[in-house]
Amino acid sequence: MPQKSITIALSGNPNAGKTSIFNHITGTRQKVGNWPGVTVEKKEGTIRKHGYELRIVDLPGTYSLTPFSIEEIIARDFILEESPDVVVVIIDSSNLERSLYLATQIRELDCKVVFCLNMADVSRSRGIKINAAKLSELLDVPVLFTVGNKNDGIDELLKAAIELSESDCVTAQKRRVRYRSDIEKAIKEVESVLTADLGSTLPYNTRWTSIKLIEDDTIVKERIQQFAGSEGKRVFEAVQLQRETLMGLFDEEPEILTTDERYGFIAGIVKEVHTTAVQHRVDISRNIDLVLTNRFVGFPIFILFIWIMFQSTFTFGGYPMEWIKAGIGGFSMIVGSVIPDSLIKDLLLDGVIAGVGSVIIFLPSILILFFCIALFEDTGYMS
Repeated sequence: MPQKSITIALSGNPNAGKTSIFNHITGTRQKVGNWPGVTVEKKEGTIRKHGYELRIVDLPGTYSLTPFSIEEIIARDFILEESPDVVVVIIDSSNLERSLYLATQIRELDCKVVFCLNMADVSRSRGIKINAAKLSELLDVPVLFTVGNKNDGIDELLKAAIELSESDCVTAQKRRVRYRSDIEKAIKEVESVLTADLGSTLPYNTRWTSIKLIEDDTIVKERIQQFAGSEGKRVFEAVQLQRETLMGLFDEEPEILTTDERYGFIAGIVKEVHTTAVQHRVDISRNIDLVLTNRFVGFPIFILFIWIMFQSTFTFGGYPMEWIKAGIGGFSMIVGSVIPDSLIKDLLLDGVIAGVGSVIIFLPSILILFFCIALFEDTGYMS
């Protein structure tokens, strides 16, 4: 008897450990190629587990499903067009709030979702505690802890995905993001027209489509136009009316309003499920930030650091500059003593050697300057 096949899509922010989990699940049984029409890498693998054939697809890492980049378009289109049985959202548990933005967008796509709180060891080491049971209750999705690079919790994650794929519930229909009343009213107005004119044949969830049209999502608009043709005229008139109404009420683009509402919803969730253990030691980083960003002493300190940077550049860079200068001078003397007087000699000495030497003599100072700038950026001081 052939095994039942289940497609599981792995989604998540970059550097959330998604690829580590994918590699642990699939091992050497993975295929690497490109997504159709683009150069973005596509990775998928097939394994047999718990009596099922599991097709695991590693979606491109994104911070949202708003189609600003090709990776975001690919990730969203796969969920919409391929309809995977389960989407596993890999969440960096040490940065819950940022990761939940993508997670809430995926839940609005009306698909079965499992939340994977990855890098649990990192969050614990930082004193972060996440109430997974409470998060599961609030968002009505299975929530599990994993440590992807150590293979901890991966088997339980696959079991949860399989169980959800066999269930009848669709998690995105419950406890979804609720927007303020004026936005909800606009969504319902567009949704009612969509349902009346295109509802029976619309390939996407009507609520999600209404939100995307109100947000002026270019790709969704084009697809609805292609799909509906002349029958979509009333839909776009309703969308335009609701967009104008919202902009008149709030003096903001609707897409900004819905983004703010999502972040507000996420902040409320995080407040209920996320706690940080009390740190008895002094938070050195925070104290340094308070000094460096102080309105009175912050700017003088910045000027001091800039002065130190330039002093270091010319002081420490001066020694290797002298060495290079002496080396070029010695090399010129050797070349001059070997080659007889001619145009070639003049070209080499006054053109090539002198020209190249006048550039590379400043290389030490340039390297020191860029090192200092990179140090400022990596420590977050320049932000």
